[in-house]
Amino acid sequence: MPKRVAIGVVTSDKMAKTRRVEIPRLVQHPKYGKFVRRRTVCFVHDEENRSRQGDTVEIVECRPMSKNKRWELVRVVTESTLIDLAAMRAAAKTGPDDEGDN
Repeated sequence: MPKRVAIGVVTSDKMAKTRRVEIPRLVQHPKYGKFVRRRTVCFVHDEENRSRQGDTVEIVECRPMSKNKRWELVRVVTESTLIDLAAMRAAAKTGPDDEGDN
């Protein structure tokens, strides 16, 4: 049986070697017929910590690696264009102007 392949967006990269990936989908309501947005959440094994929050990634089904992890990262399709404001502020505070030339 072939392994399932999916494409989703990384929503959390706070864990070591693990990413939380959401796969969006549209489902038609059984009674009213309106299309409703749903999402599938997958925990993905990322051995080299290649992906970041906001990246679009391709994942493939694999053997269970932990209680929740059932997927592996194949590749990063597109990288995120989000700006990490906290990192920029920290870099600005420790910039070249703060060297103590007394």
